Formats: sequence, structure tokens, C-alpha cells
Amino acid sequence: MDQLLRYSELMDQLVDLMTVTGQFDLRRIYEVLTELSQMLRASKGVTSFYKTPEHAKLGKGERYVCYDSGAPSHLAMREQTVTATGMTAVCEVFQADGEPPFNEEERSRIHRIQRRMVSFMSRKRLSDEVERLTFYDDEGYRNIRYFMSHIGQMIRDGQIANKGAGRLNLRHLSRINRDIGRVSGNILMRNYISLLEEKIGDGGFVCRLGGDNFVFLCDRSSMGAVEYVLRGVPVVYDQNKGDRVVISAVAGLYLIPDNGEIKSPDEIMDNIISAYESARNDGKETIVYSTDALIYEKEKILAVQQAFPRAMQNEEFLVYYQPKIDVFGNEMTGAEALCRWYHEGKIISPAEFIPVLERNLDICKLDFYMLEHVCRDIRRWLDEGKKVVRVSVNFSRKHMIDADLFDHIVGIIDRYHVPHKYLEIELTETTTDVEFRDLKQMVNHLQYEGISTSVDDFGIGYSSLRLLKDIPWNVLKVDKSFLPNEDADETDRNSILFKYVIAMARELGLECIAEGVETKEQVKILRDNSCNIAQGFYYDKPLPVEDYEKRLDRNPYKSM
Repeated sequence: MDQLLRYSELMDQLVDLMTVTGQFDLRRIYEVLTELSQMLRASKGVTSFYKTPEHAKLGKGERYVCYDSGAPSHLAMREQTVTATGMTAVCEVFQADGEPPFNEEERSRIHRIQRRMVSFMSRKRLSDEVERLTFYDDEGYRNIRYFMSHIGQMIRDGQIANKGAGRLNLRHLSRINRDIGRVSGNILMRNYISLLEEKIGDGGFVCRLGGDNFVFLCDRSSMGAVEYVLRGVPVVYDQNKGDRVVISAVAGLYLIPDNGEIKSPDEIMDNIISAYESARNDGKETIVYSTDALIYEKEKILAVQQAFPRAMQNEEFLVYYQPKIDVFGNEMTGAEALCRWYHEGKIISPAEFIPVLERNLDICKLDFYMLEHVCRDIRRWLDEGKKVVRVSVNFSRKHMIDADLFDHIVGIIDRYHVPHKYLEIELTETTTDVEFRDLKQMVNHLQYEGISTSVDDFGIGYSSLRLLKDIPWNVLKVDKSFLPNEDADETDRNSILFKYVIAMARELGLECIAEGVETKEQVKILRDNSCNIAQGFYYDKPLPVEDYEKRLDRNPYKSM
């Protein structure tokens, strides 16, 4: 074939590969460049990009070898241009030693190729940069757009079967960062993710959601190795010293079915997020697999969250009152306001909706709702001349982020002109120093206003003794798990703990209430240990308002 005709054909192919199809098929492009280079007697072609002319002088840039015969060579042509993006591009063409110099026609053809290469490589670099900005974050991790885009393509190509996916959060990383420093912490996280990617291999990838939160895709066959890493492995953060710490994760995992039912990346995300939230919130397992039961539970959660605003508006939440009884005089000394939800003709147990509302700030709205309805009832009872005892209202730990919580509580009570002595605010134990500080301040403010406070579920948290030492409570509510078994003797651990917790509380001047009292024998245990107030089914279950009012009228109780 005539050389000029072949050259024209190759140039057409090169233009088509670089511009018309828009497909950056580097392998094919380099094949065409190889044949052109051989035809034009070039032994090597190099295109380099530099951010500035100064970088070009120093040779600090990116270098692409388009063809290299491997023969001893010398520089024969060099062309430097500034691209539209301000980069300096340098094209260099080498000839094998001993070859006659390029003639004018060859130089002209090589010049045309060089211009094509600069244009193409500029476009490719721009494309690579756009992909980096689109699919990678500032620290070089793939991002959620990468995850969704690539999974979407795999679904369309029918390649998603027999895959597994997960959503994870590194455990205790903020604490580790405080111990070893943020720079070392970042190295630690990078090394951990690299180890995870090593276990995943070519069958998947890891993407960062932000902070120390990640998602991943892998082959099902790799899930065992991945889970091993998630459960905790030693990771080096200082290569020189060999210093390392054990890193583990809280994770939700999902085995993607191979029946073709997955239609979108959102379905995979929903499953791994549901499993992750279960692992994070339930506290039983740090790694949870998505199951049909978990999906059903998520649907129930969503149904509660969606129904909640209208239920509040329609006042579907009812106040039930459970009496608190003096075990020595059998007289009602107070009551706890408990919430029941009357929805679509039936009563829904608090266990069905309180944990759901605790997932966000909806629980705070319900707590204020309950306080307001209790204040309405007390105001009505006072106006009707009925006997009134102090009523306790539960407030979630979630309220501790509310800087105006005290004003909100007192504002509701005073709106109904309820004497402060008739209200008690129950607060649960806290788990952080910030919450503890806010809790202490809140209790002091309420006490100054004459509003009683009680620590709820005492004994099941992690800071119980500090709570008693530093916060001036009025009431201690001992969790039912502390009550000794009926057949326990004085040497039983629970008996000893219960005895001394009550003794300590009374020495501090606290009123003691035992929750979950259900038998006559338990009442005797309370009396023997000078715990004077009981709350539980032995005396009364939580009562609707009408039944509670009747119980107040019959107070004191008959000897029990």
C-alpha cells in the first residue's frame, strides 16, 4: 500500500479515536502511534505537562511515553506550547542513533501528530480531573457519587449478582485521634481502609461518605475476609517505630440477591443503612446483616415517624398514671405519668414507639406534650378540689442539647399556674461529661424553682455514683434489675448492692423508689431495707385518667 495513503488512514483513525468517538481507548491509540512512529522513523515519542514554565525548566511534571522502540536514541524534535488551561505542554520526538535526519515532509507529519497529541492529552487530563473532582474527595478517597454511579452501571450491565455491600463507621477513632494526634489518626484510617481494599480485591471498592464513615462493595466470596477486618485488626500508624492500634468498625452488611430483583443503587443503600443503624443503635452486635425482619422493622419505624406529627396534632397520645405507694402506710404519695398511644382504634405499647422517637428529637416534642397534659390535669384537679399528689414526668437525655430547656419546662408549668411542688422531672443517667455538666446545671435550676428531680433507672448507666455525689437530686428511682430475687439471701450480690444503695441514698437525704415491684415478697424486701416507696403491678398498673382519679379518691390503699 502507498505510504501516503497508509499515513492518511492512520491519521484518520487517530483523529477518530481522539475526538469523534469520545472513547479514550489508550491501548488502540498507542497502537496507531506505534505504526506512525515506525513509518516516520521515530524511535520514541514523549509528551510532558507542567503547571508552569518554571516547572517545565525543572522537569517537574507529568510524562507520558507514547512509543518507545528501545533503541539507543537522541532528541530530534522538541515543541513547547501553552494549553488553553494554562499548562505548558512539551512534545519530544527521538530518532535512533545512526538514522538520517528527518526530511521536511517527515517533520511536517510529525508536527501534525504532536499537535494532535497535545490536544488529546489536554482533553484526557481535563477528563481525568473532572472525574477526580466528581468521584473523589479532597483526601483521595472515592466518594458516594462513585459508589452510586458504579453500582448503577453494574445493575444495568447485569453484574450486581453475587455481590455484598456494607456501610461502616470506625469505632473510637475520635478518641484514638486524641491519643496519637490527628495526623497519625489520618494515616491509621488510610492504612485500615487500604487493608479493607486488599481483602476486597478487584471485585469491588471502598468509598467514603465523610469523616470516618465508609461504604463498600465486594464479591460475596470476600465477605468473610472483610468481616474479619471489620471485627478488629491491628493497624500500623508509625512505620518507623512500628506503633499500631487495633481498629474495628460498626457495620451494616447486605448480601445482594442473584435473582435480578435489585433495580437501583438506592435499594442497596437502604439495606446497608438499615443494618448499620441496627448495629449502631441496638448495642447487641457491632456487625449486623440486613434481613427481611430488619427490613420489616425499618418499615415499622418509618410508619411511626410518618404518623407522629398527625398523632400529636390529634392528641392521640394519652397520659396514664402509675401510683407510687408508701410501703409502710399503704398510701399513695405520688404517681408517674406514662405515655400510651391510641391509634386507629387500639392502644400501642410504648415499646413500639418510644425507641423510634428516641432516634431523633421527636421524643423531645412528646415529652413537652406529656408535661403540658399533666399540668392540665393537675390544674383541673386543683380547681375541682380533688386531692393532688406529686406527678413525675420523664424527660429524655436528648433534651440536653436544648440551651433553653429550663425555661421551656418552667414556662409550661407556669402557664397552667400549677404549684411547683406538684411536679417532678425524671432524668436518665448520662454517658458524656458534656451531658453530665448540663444535667447538673438543669437539676440545680429546677430545685431552685422548687421542682423536684429524680434520677431514673439508677444503676444501669456508667456514672451512677458520680451522679449521687455531684448532683443534688430529690428522688432516687432504683431500676427493677437491682431488686433482689425473692429467694435471695443476705449474701446474694444483688441483696448486698440493693441494701447499701438504699442506705447510701437515705444518708444523702434522698427519697427512694423501687420500680417494678410485683410481689408481696418484694414489698417485704423494700420494708426490710427501708426503701419506703414502691411502684409496680403489685399495687397498680398504669391507669387511664378516670381510673387514676378514682384511685386517688380511695387513697389510702387497703393493707396489702
